[in-house]
Amino acid sequence: VSEHFQVIKRLGEGSYGKVMLAVHKKRGTPMALKFFPRKSTSLVSFLREYNLSLLYCTHPSLTRALGIFFCTPSYYVFAQQPGLYGDLYSVIVSEAGLDEDRVQSVMSQLSGAVTHLHSLGFVHRDIKPENVFLCDRSCSWVKLGDFGLTRAIGTTVRAVWYESPFCTPEVEAAKEDIWMTVEPCIDSWSLGVLIYCLLTGCFPWEESTHDDCGYRKYRKWFDREQQERDNSPPSQFDGLTPLVMTLLKELLHPDPKQRGSPEEILSYLGEPWLKETAREEKRRAEEAEKEARKIRERGELEEELLRGGKGER
Repeated sequence: VSEHFQVIKRLGEGSYGKVMLAVHKKRGTPMALKFFPRKSTSLVSFLREYNLSLLYCTHPSLTRALGIFFCTPSYYVFAQQPGLYGDLYSVIVSEAGLDEDRVQSVMSQLSGAVTHLHSLGFVHRDIKPENVFLCDRSCSWVKLGDFGLTRAIGTTVRAVWYESPFCTPEVEAAKEDIWMTVEPCIDSWSLGVLIYCLLTGCFPWEESTHDDCGYRKYRKWFDREQQERDNSPPSQFDGLTPLVMTLLKELLHPDPKQRGSPEEILSYLGEPWLKETAREEKRRAEEAEKEARKIRERGELEEELLRGGKGER
């Protein structure tokens, strides 16, 4: 590695291995080197992720491999575009989230990236803040990465239950060890949870099972909504507008067959997702209307004075 790369620092580490920021000595370009331990990684799974990232991640918000791969005695390694400014998890303020403009910008980009991936026949299956990388400090350009769990639509995989709000409710039965078909609705669920997380700085529930109080409240509200009853969302959604709640109902539909697509997010952009933002916009609109009214009244008064002056002459 040291012969061709100057390793700068560690960017991340996980069950897959580690990611190091490095500079290619001949090219002089920064890149992320992703190291997969050979003891725990099959060559097939390494090449699957590398080829997917190289050949299919052509959307500007998908992390792409750079055409460099090699192996050492201990690791399989490939180079990819670096997230020089960390990941989305590192900038989410606990209990506060991100400002709304940033949230909508991020979700617009991820909607396009995931829709692109689905159009090519793949499901990411691991969308979460830690896998969304920042290309600048202002969070205005992000890239979805880590395609280790990505599989082709229609593939049958062993359903693995894990305690996380991102784990879909239909996988709860996986505690009984079942096989499931990979479908795009898996990513829709994760995007819905991510929207909530970015807006609030916390999760709507710890896990999507009826044992979880937060999820149980959501399901009770959701089922009532399906019967067209007028009922308020559960307390964890208090700060969100009816508009974004409609979007979340689409993405977080308990029935995977009726879950909305990532593309639907685009239809909800440009209008407030937070009640605080909606109130602020209403206040500004009212102030603008007051100012406009004053200007109109001033103009009418001046016209009246002018007419009066002409009459005296």
